[in-house]
Amino acid sequence: MRGPRLRFRNSPVCPETNESLGPRIRGDERDGKNARSLLTAAAVRERAHEMLALAESGKLAEWRLDLDRLETAADLTAGTVRANYPDLNVPFHARWRHFVVDGRDLWAEAEKPADPKDLGRAAFDLVIPSVLLDAGAGAAWRYRDAATGAVLGRSEGLGVASLRLFQSGALSTDPADPLRADGLAKVDAAMIAQAFQVSDDNPLVGLEGRAELLRRLGDAVGRPGALFDVMARHAEDGRLRAPVILEVLLQALGPIWPGRLSLGGVPLGDCWTHPAIDGYVPLHKLSQWMSYSLIEPLETAGIEVVDVDGLTGLAEYRNGGLFVDTGVLTLADPADADRAHPVDGPLVVGWRSLTVALLDKLAPLVRERLGVTAEAFPLARVLEGGSWAAGRRIAREKRADAGPPIAVISDGTVF
Repeated sequence: MRGPRLRFRNSPVCPETNESLGPRIRGDERDGKNARSLLTAAAVRERAHEMLALAESGKLAEWRLDLDRLETAADLTAGTVRANYPDLNVPFHARWRHFVVDGRDLWAEAEKPADPKDLGRAAFDLVIPSVLLDAGAGAAWRYRDAATGAVLGRSEGLGVASLRLFQSGALSTDPADPLRADGLAKVDAAMIAQAFQVSDDNPLVGLEGRAELLRRLGDAVGRPGALFDVMARHAEDGRLRAPVILEVLLQALGPIWPGRLSLGGVPLGDCWTHPAIDGYVPLHKLSQWMSYSLIEPLETAGIEVVDVDGLTGLAEYRNGGLFVDTGVLTLADPADADRAHPVDGPLVVGWRSLTVALLDKLAPLVRERLGVTAEAFPLARVLEGGSWAAGRRIAREKRADAGPPIAVISDGTVF
């Protein structure tokens, strides 16, 4: 399959082919090629397992590894799957799970376009900004949903708040067509604060960062729903490989991330450096979660998504916390548990990358305990059932605020 091709807004266009030249023509050609090789799930997985090999050899200054403790992590994860899904009918780890409140699927209840393609575009318009708004909310923030009476925190609260923001038409330029997000240029911190019920008594971390991210999204792609059509064009015989979803997103969304690294003029997004690694450490957490979240609207529109395990586990604090709290990973310096660490520092970059590789190790152990196959229970189900929920569960047992075991200094655009 040919690599994803899409037009970048405000980018030069080749007059002979009408193709966007975008960021590809800037900088050294070799650097540009190397940069694009980092914008794949395969690169995330390869570098994560390189990081794991270093940890196994005792060559990571910040972390110590005990793979025997993976059995404990697998026991906890499999037990959490059975508790949450006794029939083992686990959906994919996706933003859509956070639109379900007390058994009510709020998106399913909403009035939506009847045409499958229009529905797909609307779903992309909802879920892409919603994922970008999902960086950690902090322990104190809560959202009170008037329609259901639910009081929700963390990802669930952010999910419902973003759904209500979208349904209000605040992201649309057309009052008669509220379920579209072509008005992202008008998003500011005050709009997010109002929609997310932020106050002195209900603080939400990274407020300006979230608003800026949505504005950058609008500047980069116009309407996120347009990416539905881009991905549909890459389907072959009605089938689309999941890693291609990520590649399209990483090409389209690269310019939106503030203050990130670039190579050969190509923005690298959630990609960092580490002193033990020769080169870059790609992670692409939010973009991969977004990729998982786009599978369902694509399939609803009749496009079968295959090779789901071509994506990786997510380098975030619930999965990463599971490995710290079960003793698979321990800090080389215990005092680091009492410090806050920058998101681009070696301790956090290493932790996140190790998390990706360890999820690959964990998944078959969980499947063995559940008696399921990799085909029937891909990594997206292990995450949902699953490692993410187990990470939250053990965090509640170990810390009063149920927060992560490592404090990370971030701007609201990574986790």
